[in-house]
Amino acid sequence: QVQLVESGGGLVQAGGSLRLSCEASGRTSEIHAMGWFRQAPGKERELVARIWWNGGRPYYADSVKGRFTVARADASSTGLLQMNSLNVDDTAVYYCATMTGNGSYIYWGQGTQVTVSS
Repeated sequence: QVQLVESGGGLVQAGGSLRLSCEASGRTSEIHAMGWFRQAPGKERELVARIWWNGGRPYYADSVKGRFTVARADASSTGLLQMNSLNVDDTAVYYCATMTGNGSYIYWGQGTQVTVSS
């Protein structure tokens, strides 16, 4: 199994920045990619960014392109999501999740609340 612990959420004014971290432990050799999802009240969960653990082009949803950056911290087992130019539409609970070799997101973090005020 892989355990994921997220940190870094909070309250920020529109235009501000936050950085989320997701520390993985356990069988981290099973990780092929880390995805960042978010779910706002009354909305479906959406994938906002994904990074392949061993390199390759990251994925960003259109709504966050140019504002969010996904990374893996120094080849460690920690994923990062840098969020800049935040707006109220970015308010949601953010989750990290790891993709295994079969392409499924199996393991999930506990979620962290991001609230952007106008």
